[in-house]
Amino acid sequence: MTTKFSKAARGRLTDKDLRRFPSERLFDRIGRAVVSAGCLPRRELYEAWEVARRVRRRFRGGRIVDLAGGHGLLGQILLLLDDTSPEAVVVDPAAPKSAPRVQQALVSVWPRLRGRVSFEPGDLASFQLMASDLVVSCHACGRLTDLVLDRATDVGARVGVLPCCHHLESGATGSLGGWVDGPLAIDIERVMRLQRFDYRVWTQTIPDEITKKNRLLLGAPDRPVP
Repeated sequence: MTTKFSKAARGRLTDKDLRRFPSERLFDRIGRAVVSAGCLPRRELYEAWEVARRVRRRFRGGRIVDLAGGHGLLGQILLLLDDTSPEAVVVDPAAPKSAPRVQQALVSVWPRLRGRVSFEPGDLASFQLMASDLVVSCHACGRLTDLVLDRATDVGARVGVLPCCHHLESGATGSLGGWVDGPLAIDIERVMRLQRFDYRVWTQTIPDEITKKNRLLLGAPDRPVP
C-alpha cells in the first residue's frame, strides 16, 4: 500500500523525494536544491513557497527582513521571485545549525544570491528596521505575530505574516469571542490593529493541506513605499 505524500509532514526532504520535483519550473528547481541539502523539513518548503508567492503578488522590492526565519528559506525565495530586492536578512536568535547548508544549496543553483543573504542572531525586538523594508515571518507562533506586526508598524514597513499557535490566554480577542472561535478572533483583531495604523490590509490563505494554521495577513501603509 502506497503512503500518501503529505505536504504537511515535518520529516526531512531526502533524495527519495527528488522525483517529486522533475520540471524546470522555479518551485521544482528550489525543491531539488533543498533536497540536496538533506536537512529541510518538508512542510517548510511548501509553506515558504506559498507564502512567498502571495507576498510577491502584492509587494515588490525593498530589503527583506525575515523575522524568526529559521533556515531563511522564505527570504531567499522572495529574492528569487523578485530580484529588485537588494538583500535578505534572516533575524533569528536560534537559527538551525543547518541553515548554511540550505543557503549554500540555493547559491549553487542561483549564484546571484551569493553575498545577498545574511543571518543575524540578535534579538527580534531590537533589530533595526526601515520604512522601505519588507518584513515577513512564516509560521509566527503565538505572540511572535504581534511582535512582527508591532515592529513593522513602528517604522511604517510593509508586512506579511502567517500566524500560528494562537495563545488564547494572552491574545486579544476583543468583543468577537462570542461569535467566532478564539484564534480567528485574535487574527481579526490583528487586522483591525493594522487598519488603526492606516494600513491597507489583505487577508488570504495558503492551502490547508500544508497547515491548518493557514491564514496569511498582509499589510502596507496607505502611502507610497520610500
